[in-house]
Amino acid sequence: MRYKGLIITLTVIVSVLCAYFLFFTYVSRGVQQKAVNYATRNGELSEIKRQHYLDSVWRAPVFGSYTYRDVKQSELGLGLDLKGGMHVTLEVSPVEIVRAMAGNSKDPAFNKAIELAQQRQKTNSGTAFTTLFYQAYQETAPNVPLNRIFTNSVNKDRKIDLNSSDSKVLSAINKEEEDAIDRSFDILRKRVDKFGVNQPNIQRVKGTGRIQVELPGVDNPERVRKLLQGQAKLEFYEVWPQNEVTPYLAQLDQVLTAKEKAAVATPATAATPTAAATAGDTTSLAAQLAKKTPATAAKTDSAAAQKGGVLARLLTMPGSLGVNLSDTARMNVVLRSEEARSIMPPNMALLYLNKPIDANGQQFLRLVAVKKDRTGTIAAPISGEVVSDARQDYDQTGRPEVSMSMNPTGARKWQKMTGANIGKQVAVVLDDVVYSDPVVQSEISGGNTSISGNFSIDEAQDLAQVLKAGKLPAPTRIVEEAVVGPSLGKEAINQGLYSSLAGLLIIMVFMAMYYGRAGLVADAALLFNMFLILGVLAQFGTALTLPGIAGLILVIASSVDANVLIFERIREELDHGLSLHDAVNAGYNRAFSAIFDSNVTTMLIAIILGFFGTGPVQSFAVTLGIGVLTSFLSAVYVSRLIIEALIKGKTTSSITFSTFLSRNLFQNVNFDIVGKRKIAYTVSTVIIVTGFVLMYFQGGPNLGVDFKGGRSYVVDFNKQMVASDVRNTLESTFKGTGLEVKQYGSPDRLRITTSYLAEDESQTADKTVADALNQGLDKYKADAPVIQSTSKVGATIADDIKRTSFLSLALTLLGIFVYVLFRFDKWQYSMAAVVALFHDALLVIACYPIAAAFGLKYEMDQIFVAAVLSIIGFSMNDTVVIYDRIREYLRNDPKLTFAQVVNPALNSTFSRTMITFTTIFLVVVVLYIFGGETLRSFSFAMIIGIVIGTYSSLFIATPIILDTYGKKEERERKAAGETITELPGSAPKLRPTTV
Repeated sequence: MRYKGLIITLTVIVSVLCAYFLFFTYVSRGVQQKAVNYATRNGELSEIKRQHYLDSVWRAPVFGSYTYRDVKQSELGLGLDLKGGMHVTLEVSPVEIVRAMAGNSKDPAFNKAIELAQQRQKTNSGTAFTTLFYQAYQETAPNVPLNRIFTNSVNKDRKIDLNSSDSKVLSAINKEEEDAIDRSFDILRKRVDKFGVNQPNIQRVKGTGRIQVELPGVDNPERVRKLLQGQAKLEFYEVWPQNEVTPYLAQLDQVLTAKEKAAVATPATAATPTAAATAGDTTSLAAQLAKKTPATAAKTDSAAAQKGGVLARLLTMPGSLGVNLSDTARMNVVLRSEEARSIMPPNMALLYLNKPIDANGQQFLRLVAVKKDRTGTIAAPISGEVVSDARQDYDQTGRPEVSMSMNPTGARKWQKMTGANIGKQVAVVLDDVVYSDPVVQSEISGGNTSISGNFSIDEAQDLAQVLKAGKLPAPTRIVEEAVVGPSLGKEAINQGLYSSLAGLLIIMVFMAMYYGRAGLVADAALLFNMFLILGVLAQFGTALTLPGIAGLILVIASSVDANVLIFERIREELDHGLSLHDAVNAGYNRAFSAIFDSNVTTMLIAIILGFFGTGPVQSFAVTLGIGVLTSFLSAVYVSRLIIEALIKGKTTSSITFSTFLSRNLFQNVNFDIVGKRKIAYTVSTVIIVTGFVLMYFQGGPNLGVDFKGGRSYVVDFNKQMVASDVRNTLESTFKGTGLEVKQYGSPDRLRITTSYLAEDESQTADKTVADALNQGLDKYKADAPVIQSTSKVGATIADDIKRTSFLSLALTLLGIFVYVLFRFDKWQYSMAAVVALFHDALLVIACYPIAAAFGLKYEMDQIFVAAVLSIIGFSMNDTVVIYDRIREYLRNDPKLTFAQVVNPALNSTFSRTMITFTTIFLVVVVLYIFGGETLRSFSFAMIIGIVIGTYSSLFIATPIILDTYGKKEERERKAAGETITELPGSAPKLRPTTV
């Protein structure tokens, strides 16, 4: 073997590194076990005590000089699906950035363009918002340059003036957006780092304005949402005295009440424009406030006269200016009305207090009137940029508060502001919500102050963290979210462990039974490969997830394929009379090109999945990519080192490559495979057409939340539930929108998926949907429903996932076409391979509606896409092995034609094809049985795909070359008078090809 010393050295170095990093995993597990022992009393585990123990050793040495924190950073971590936690994808809003750069312009054309761009982005998520805005602006203000809007003091440093071109303005906007995303990423990373969870992960999503955050083990999703989405826009305002606010409110009350009475007094049958607008326009002020109908007008008018005016009926908080919590929506309509804007001073803004106040058995939100500047903009005298430090503290009564320190500039401004407002109120406002409005007792110097707002300790800590990290340059919104409960994580660990061990055991037993002692060598190489994969994952800090375990299982199966190729070639060479040493050398050398080609195509798929995939698909791709490299090393080199050591100076009897079970299996196979190709073409066409017709009648493909957007919940009950009954109960609460309820892994667990408010990605919509679910589940209180996990995929990110999935498939096929053309020189080989692979994808898709017709209903989601691409990789590996054998025959005897060698090539590789099919098929069946509901659709697709991939490599790919190139070549050579010879005696004798 060439470069033997280099390979041994490299193997030793990689092994030592893997052992080093995996040892940290062993140490970490030991510390965690000590924490469990410490927190367990009388057989019960106290999670608080366990976490307290881990916190106490976080910075303490646990192995030499390494602290527990150092160990955790180097261990092989578990993903959220294996230990519970929260995954969030945030999107930085470009709208606010554009508005800010435009100086919050009131220009109608500008604001209409912003509105149009927001609408169009829902259906064009792949197009940058800036591009959509510019296209819309050209429609709303044709021939008007952007510099008219963006020439202002805000953009002075960006050198935008009335001579700037549209391209320069757009370039400045794009740069500001990119800078805002970078700043948001840094600020969010600071917030996440201080949140107090082990191994948080935050990363930018390539090519988008999105940021992914993973927080393992969190048990308070609402707290995380506030931490991540809070813009932390801190401002200090002077407050209007209430006696100065009252006259304006009284005047507004008179105007609104008069308008309401005029609307009520108008006869319902009058066809006046006012009456029609009032009756038909549900957004009018009267409709929003009163929600009255003409039939009850007289009764309502009498009640209004008794209760007072419009505002009097809203501002009902005892002893203060405030509204009932249930009336805030109506109050917001009033504050946004034209009447309010015309009567209220432009430098007055009414803001809510951060928490409701209990009074008379009801909850009220107090309103605080803060002083804006004279232009009406929300520019505060002091903003959060002056805060240099913030920390959670306690006030004199022992309640949590946030203490802040200001920089010298802020300290001077704060001293001036408090000195000018002694005996008056100042408001501390965060994200347009008042947290406190104390009366200033004296001038405050030194820049130290505090915020009190009826906080819990967690709330005070979180507020201190976000203030210290800084204000986000633009609002963020959650477009994708997944919460996995710890109990589901424990189940997933067991499922992953059982499926991995079962798959590994089946393959090892099979290899030993089929190849004897050589099979044991393959088993040793396989175990070494597992060790390498886990070690490399630990080195790169990659968490192991359930899809990652699926990738690991597939790597186990495919790594055996290389050994199968090698051992089958060695058996062939032994049958041809070569000595053991020569047969081993020939087997490894001749199998190398097929192994190399198949690994390249699989790596191509892993790279594409890793680049375009997100979350679980990325984890699958990383494991698959690492596995390709380690499998190549272990199967091609490590196994050869072991075998050469075993046969050195020994005879044939020292190692065997077959057993009594396999010795005569697949020997002298001589099927006319290509002769059946037209039957295969017909069968494939019938299945594909049947599947897509059924899909049409089933209402289209059964897409998962990943592809269509929506929210999904996994709910446990204390008894077996009938999914259809629960669905019928929930339909009314979800107002007839798309709803799916099905069993999820066990009879007492249901997965509830809804598209209700799927287009709305706000926190308000999340709460509305969750409330609707809980309202429906209230009818099953006796069955103790518990929501174990939740997930949300916004409409825009669902569109992106669909787009990148199709792009992944297209790039995979294009990459394979180019690579096969490069390796085999003829475009017909590439074309046949791509057609066969596309055929495989269509057949797998078609099998889903066919399975649904028989009651097996599985979703097509991101993991399904990973399965399809994995099937393409498997099928391509089979096809490359056959192509490689055809090339070998044609090189050995250039007088042979493609038509002559196609059947011998298929027959000579038939044993390898069937052995590889058997091992991988058994593994994916194990994955289907033990892998859990999360991987059920994936493993089902793989079971179908392995069968289809094997079938297409035999009956579709190579026969297509025969139909497009082989027959033409044979006719041309016969016409030229060439003599068609048969294969040399060392190869299987040709059987006439049926054409």
